[in-house]
Amino acid sequence: MWRMARRDAIDLVGASGLVVFSTLLAANQVVIKLTNGGIGPIFGAGLRSVLALCVLGLWVWFAGRRITGLRAAFWPGLMLGGFFTIEFVMLFLALDLTTVSRASILFYSMPVWLAVVAHFALPNERLSARRVVGLGLAMAGVTWALADPQSLGAGDLRGDLLALGAAFAWMGIALAVRLTRVSKLTAETQLFFQLAVSALALIAVAPLFGPLLRDPTWLHWAGLGFQATFVASLGFLFWLGLMAIYPASDIAAFSFLSPVLAVGMGWLLLDEPVGPGFAGALTLVAVGIVLINLRRKTPAGAA
Repeated sequence: MWRMARRDAIDLVGASGLVVFSTLLAANQVVIKLTNGGIGPIFGAGLRSVLALCVLGLWVWFAGRRITGLRAAFWPGLMLGGFFTIEFVMLFLALDLTTVSRASILFYSMPVWLAVVAHFALPNERLSARRVVGLGLAMAGVTWALADPQSLGAGDLRGDLLALGAAFAWMGIALAVRLTRVSKLTAETQLFFQLAVSALALIAVAPLFGPLLRDPTWLHWAGLGFQATFVASLGFLFWLGLMAIYPASDIAAFSFLSPVLAVGMGWLLLDEPVGPGFAGALTLVAVGIVLINLRRKTPAGAA
């Protein structure tokens, strides 16, 4: 298996990888919306988890990895999978109702809410003056985006609220990984819990959300395959691989790219309205996320 030595800062290879990953995440929002046109949102999310679980199994076998610690972290693992399930119930329904642009700016506001909760729940995550400014800018941007009249006319408040709920569920995943025994598990085992629990739960509840199929074509099935292979399984493992090489704070600073790219793709590919007001709101959110995620470098040898 290909490996790289641990680095102290992002280099060109790491930056290129993060740009590619952010582009994948942004494209995934568009693909979900398009796939929803032929496959019921919750059924599609469940099928995605089933297929991604198969891809994960192939990866574990090919790379000689192991899925271990299932019994030791069973209950925290179920909680992790529960948050993952809730996240994608809300996100897939959100993208069925509102625009990619509005859903993305709300969904990728997760670092904003995580920073607030982490201030009280996590050691060494106190809010500095710079991070408070970032929070203020990002929250102002989210509020501005929701109120933008041009975008509001194309969106749906129900979808907007669901996208925000998905961001909170994503925050729950981040906290579970930091605060429970899940943190001791390998990346493959963490992903197994999320995919296995969500595959069972999403398929089970899918009939409650309307028809499972909406006259799908090969394009809808291809979109589902893209999500399962390049985002929900290999994409996630690729991101965790970057986390093992580069500082987490440097990687987090790139998180502003996904909402920016998603809004751009929504405008370019789906003809969604993105006027000057919405673009200004997006800028505030992006700058705020960068300020929240920046970390002051610690001198070598400092405690």
